[in-house]
Amino acid sequence: MLFKEAVSERIFNLCDKYNYSPNRLAEMSAIPPSTLRAMLSNKVDNPSAYNIYKICKTLKISVKDFYDCDLFNYKNLDD
Repeated sequence: MLFKEAVSERIFNLCDKYNYSPNRLAEMSAIPPSTLRAMLSNKVDNPSAYNIYKICKTLKISVKDFYDCDLFNYKNLDD
């Protein structure tokens, strides 16, 4: 799995967990919906750390918590 795919899957998982639609998450995070849609459709090769931070802040989780899942285990990621 590519890093950008892991980010996308993690955001979808968190949306499900916290009962946010992607559009609602974009609105609450002050991320342009087009930017979040691009991240979720794997069109962003290097997702902005600041956008990840804004998502985490909205969900009231730490950035560490965002990345603390098996999706980001180096064994699961392709270069």
